[in-house]
Amino acid sequence: MDNNSKDLSRHNTLRGTDKDNDLLGLLLVLLRGWKIIALFAILGLIIGVLYVRYENPTFKSDALIQIDETSKNLSGLGSNIAELLPPDDSSMQAQIKLIRSRMVLEPVVDLLHLGIKLNDPAVNKIDRIKNNQTNVQMNSADGVVLETSDGRVQISQFNVTEDYLDKPFTLSRTKTGFVLSNDSEQFQGQLNKAHRFIGKSGLIEIMVNDLPTDGHPIDITKQSLQITTDSINSALSVVEEGTKTGMIELSLSGLNQKQVSLILEHIVRSYSAQDQTRSSEQTIKTIEFMKKQIPELKQKLKASEAIFNKFRENTGTIDVAQEASILLSENAGIDTQISELKLKRADLTTYYTNEHPLVIQINEQLGVLNARKQQIDNTISALPEVQREFLTLSEDVNIDREIYLTILKNYEQLKIVKAGEVSNARIIDLPINTNRIVTPKKQLIIMLATLAGALLGALLIFIMNLLRNVVKDPERIESKTGVPVIATIPRSAVLSRLSMNKKAAPRMLAHVDNSSLSYEAIKSLRTRLILSMPTVISDSPKAKVLLFTGESPGVGKSFISANLAEVFAQLNKKVLVIDADMRMGELHKVFGMSQYDGLADYLLLDDSSLQLNQFNKSADNQIMNDVSDFSLENFIHPSDIAHIDFMPRGKHPSDPESLLISEKFEALLTGLKSQYDYIIIDSPPLLAASDAMVLAQYADQVLMITRYDESMEKQLIYAVKQMYNSNTRVDGIILNDVKQGLMSKYSYHYRYTYGYADNR
Repeated sequence: MDNNSKDLSRHNTLRGTDKDNDLLGLLLVLLRGWKIIALFAILGLIIGVLYVRYENPTFKSDALIQIDETSKNLSGLGSNIAELLPPDDSSMQAQIKLIRSRMVLEPVVDLLHLGIKLNDPAVNKIDRIKNNQTNVQMNSADGVVLETSDGRVQISQFNVTEDYLDKPFTLSRTKTGFVLSNDSEQFQGQLNKAHRFIGKSGLIEIMVNDLPTDGHPIDITKQSLQITTDSINSALSVVEEGTKTGMIELSLSGLNQKQVSLILEHIVRSYSAQDQTRSSEQTIKTIEFMKKQIPELKQKLKASEAIFNKFRENTGTIDVAQEASILLSENAGIDTQISELKLKRADLTTYYTNEHPLVIQINEQLGVLNARKQQIDNTISALPEVQREFLTLSEDVNIDREIYLTILKNYEQLKIVKAGEVSNARIIDLPINTNRIVTPKKQLIIMLATLAGALLGALLIFIMNLLRNVVKDPERIESKTGVPVIATIPRSAVLSRLSMNKKAAPRMLAHVDNSSLSYEAIKSLRTRLILSMPTVISDSPKAKVLLFTGESPGVGKSFISANLAEVFAQLNKKVLVIDADMRMGELHKVFGMSQYDGLADYLLLDDSSLQLNQFNKSADNQIMNDVSDFSLENFIHPSDIAHIDFMPRGKHPSDPESLLISEKFEALLTGLKSQYDYIIIDSPPLLAASDAMVLAQYADQVLMITRYDESMEKQLIYAVKQMYNSNTRVDGIILNDVKQGLMSKYSYHYRYTYGYADNR
């Protein structure tokens, strides 16, 4: 494999690793925020439970209707009469629209008093959650009923004029009956008695049968027909089952199973009745038309027969030639056709105008027949006058008889059809009470609410993670600040457990966790600091001053300072630890000492109290020449750890920064350098105070401590920038409290313990 192939393979491998790391990083963000996710999931669970208890259960009823073809009712009439009736629009969409129409729903609304709405104002949201299900009104042909905690509400009649529609009223029981009131009016009446009240906006008709006791108010409203039918249609589903099956499925949902089934049953019956009325209307109109025509046609037939008989009596029987007979037969047939067409036209004009295509078609046929008839008449006119008159009278009688018998026959047939006529809508299934709750689906809602809460918590964690932009990646810290990360200190599991006890004093790693990665990281930091500081060859040793600061409180300066001093002492180096955070320093707790008699106390003493005008310059370089005159030992205390001295912060001064700027502090630090190998100064956070900028002038190395996954990246960058603005170089950044294992993307996934082996 050539070098290019190797590079490409390595590049693809790195890309795949980066993607895996990104996905792992997202997963780890969620794992670190599991408490927030769990909290939101619990909140979602609580909201879901409250919702399913607040919402009343919804029930559903179904019905099935079959739509038959209209032509089945007229199959016995023959094609001639069937053609007289207008075509029926039996499309499913038309029938669905018809079912939803006010024509079908209004009779149901009036019968069941669906326009009357009752509400119990005493039932609030807390009651709905507490009771899990509240009472709803029941409408029937007898009236409206609503159960309350203080008794039943029963209204059998409530009608108002248009101005009172959709306006709320209040009903209350009294000793003598009831009171009906609104914002500006009040009416009194008696129970079980119909009343007619004349108000400012019109008439009110009401009959109250029962009301709750103890003055329990009830809200009552008369809804308009439009609002009521819209409400029914919003809960009503009408769909064709299958394709071109002629089956329509109806379903209605509501808060009361019996109520839903009752309303849907009456809707189905109302539609069936309307459909039957519509179907019968066509037949009835045709019968009525024929009933009016029969007497007239019968009278006309009698008149033509009388004239023909009288003519025969006067003239006797006349033979008609063969040609005349043919013409007569043809002419009679034409006249019959003309009569039938005129009858059709007369009937059609009762439904349509003269411009309708069927009427125009009949007129055209009449024109053709009349033309032929005129031609035959011209031929017959050549016959002798007596024969011509005989043919005319005979023709009139035949035509009148044919028309009369046809109409009479069809009339009797229509009467038979009318007697056996049924609705085109065949009711297959009426609604029944299933008592199955359709909504809310409690388990599903609770599960979805919990899942939604968890997802919201996860989203919040991602947003917080993006907004917080905490310190995590050492490489990113170096690129943003320009300062190298010289050490990453892993979290000590033992110290973390001990720190959960708030009353327990902080402990050193060497005492409780000396085989941990944290302790090894402190030693590695010691090695790096030793190697990074130049060795000064001099007859008199001079201490290396290390300044530890951070961008904000709580980053672990005291932890790093104390444990680093301990590992330096292991090399038989004399170390002085100074708690220069005179405001909130807590290093004294680590060493188990008092905070008083420390740095602030020393710097606040007058020069006359301490004879510090000169240090002993003898060969043994002791701190003091005469204890009775020089009392610095009162402020520097030996610790329990060999080679480590400690100067606590002292009492809280009013202006710590001015004390650090003073010549007295400079003289103190200059004198102490000759007595120690290392001086470790723990200073206040940079963003809280500017003390660190002053102390940095005396330090050989300035180290910035930041806490993994807690310190803000922007604050760290700003703190480093502040140091540079004060002409101070930050020599390194220490990333403290790095969490190991799968909970962190950038931590070191060590899986061993570095310590003493068991040589048994």
